[in-house]
This record gives sequence, C-alpha cells and structure tokens, in this order.
Amino acid sequence: MQKQWTIKPSASHEQIEELAQSINVSKPIANLLIQRGVSSFDGAKQFFRPDLNQLHDPFLMKDMSLAVSRLEMAVRNEETVMIYGDYDVDGTTSVAMVYSFLRNKIRNLHYYIPDRYGEGYGISFKGIDVAKELGCTLIIALDCGIKAIQKVDYANQKEIDFIICDHHEPGDSLPAAIAILDPKRPDCEYPFKELSACGVGFKFLQAYSLNNDIPFYKIEHYLDLVVVSIAADIVKIVDENRIMAYYGLKRLNSKPRIGLRAIIEVAGAEPGNLKINDLVFKVAPRINAAGRMEQGKYSVDLLVCKEKEHATAMAGRIDGDNTERKWFDTDITKQALAIMDENPVYKTRKSTVLYNPP
Repeated sequence: MQKQWTIKPSASHEQIEELAQSINVSKPIANLLIQRGVSSFDGAKQFFRPDLNQLHDPFLMKDMSLAVSRLEMAVRNEETVMIYGDYDVDGTTSVAMVYSFLRNKIRNLHYYIPDRYGEGYGISFKGIDVAKELGCTLIIALDCGIKAIQKVDYANQKEIDFIICDHHEPGDSLPAAIAILDPKRPDCEYPFKELSACGVGFKFLQAYSLNNDIPFYKIEHYLDLVVVSIAADIVKIVDENRIMAYYGLKRLNSKPRIGLRAIIEVAGAEPGNLKINDLVFKVAPRINAAGRMEQGKYSVDLLVCKEKEHATAMAGRIDGDNTERKWFDTDITKQALAIMDENPVYKTRKSTVLYNPP
C-alpha cells in the first residue's frame, strides 16, 4: 500500500530565531514547537510547565449546570444511581473514577459495564432493565450514549433519567437526556474539544466540587485514572489533556491507587518511573483485556478495590486475560494469512477484510 507523508511546513527563519532566543532552546526545537502551535514565551511556559490552574472552567461546557443540579438532587434525595460505562479502558477508568467519588455520597450506588459480545457497544436495553430492577432513577453514562436516542427514550419510559458524559461525535439529533456533556456537541462552546471520556467525567466532578465547596485536592488524585484513559484512547496530549496527563503521571509515580499499582506490577512496568508509553503498551492492554476475554466489570472491580491482596489477585487474573488475548490475536492473524494464501486474488488488492463465521 502506498503511503503519503504530509510534512508540516517549517516556520519562518525570523519566527524560529525569535522563539529560540526567548526560551533559550535550539532552532530545531523552536521550529517543532511552532509547528505545534507554540510560538511565544508564554505559550512555551504553559507547554513545558503545566499548571492545574490552567484548567478551563468546567461550567463552560454545555449542560454542565443541568448535570450538576441533577446529581445534587440525587444525592439530596438519596436516590439509587447507576454508573454506566463502555468496556474499554476509557469507559472502565471513567466508571471507576465517578463511582469512587460518589460512593461516600450515595448509599445505593451501582456500576454497570455491558457485555462486549452479548450487548455490544454503548447503552443497552438490558442495562436499563437492570437499572430498573435495582430501583435506579438516574444513570450516569460515560464514554457512550451520545447516539443512544432509542435507549434513552426507553429509560425515560421507565422513569430513569440520564446524564451522558461522552466525547464522541454526535449524530444529527441528541438523546432526550437531562444533560449531555460532550465538548464535540456543535452547540458546545467549551474551549477544548479533545478530552477523553474520563476527562469529561473529571470535568463533571470538578464542576460538582466547585458547586459544593469541595476543595480541588479531594479530586486531584483521580488524575491517575484520567492519564490512563488519555494514553489508552490516544487523544491529543495538548491543552487540558497535557495538564491532566502531567499531574496524572506524577500521581501514578508517587501514590497510585491500589488497583493501578497491582496492574503496573504484573505488567512489568517500573514503578516510580512510568511514562505515557508504559501506559499505552503495558497497562492499558491489560485493563482492556478483561472486556475482550471475560467482562469489563472486572477492570472496574480492580480499579475501585481498596484491599491490596484482593487487587493483586484480580490483577493476576486480568494479566492472564491479556496473555490469552495475545494468543487469540496471533492465532486469528495466522488464520487470516492462510485464507489469503489460498486465494491469490487477495494479494492484488490494497486492503482486505476477512470474516470467519463462528
């Protein structure tokens, strides 16, 4: 397959010279910074020295006030609430974060991860039915829901409200939820559009905390989960993502939650010296493997665990899922290559999609 590289144009000599001198870096580094939108001393300072004070006001996000008000009502009225998330890393870290934040505020709190093969991606009718059986009157959906129009209508018929925290592109119409937090909504003027779903969830917690006089340090420690989501979802590490990734890595390298520490250890990563690449290639695949081989709920169980021995056991199980996942991937690849070898016509095509029915 022919690939075409698109090279970013070099900045002007004057721009490069001015930035290089102002921040005392080499000209190639100055050029790289300018290509990435960093063209001033202040911009470079923000790039190289992320500051939590630079995080945007969460109430700039469309529907944030509605979402906070509905959650406050649920806490005040002691409602039964379900935290619902996708089965991948972004979804499970999001659920673990919001559940951990709310479990001391809401007595009847549940979390739900749909079965990858039995229910598929996103909100499911089965999940809503389970919420109804549990007596839930509110579902907080993370990393899914932006296109779940029929599912949200179904929930409304059962008198269950939805708060949706998503980061995917919306369709032509939005679900009839109480609040939809998604910076990619065309009517949302939030200044940063590239948050992970866990990042959107963190902004929700930040807004709730601001409205209820909860100091920021009470939620800052959740950034260890946010940085894992940022790495796993390969979102751009700029603006707020860069700030949250920086402080999330600091937390992971100093005092990670018990579940993440356990998965870091079984992954063979170096505690105290973790980098984004370690999260992408060692930590995230293992968290993802539970949803691919068994149930994504196991990853949430691990991430919200408070007991070291239990976390170690669950991390070992998930590591086993990852080993099995790698074996399946290798075997499937061999099968696909064998099918292509038997049909020479495939070799003449630029791309090939194969299907092997169960």
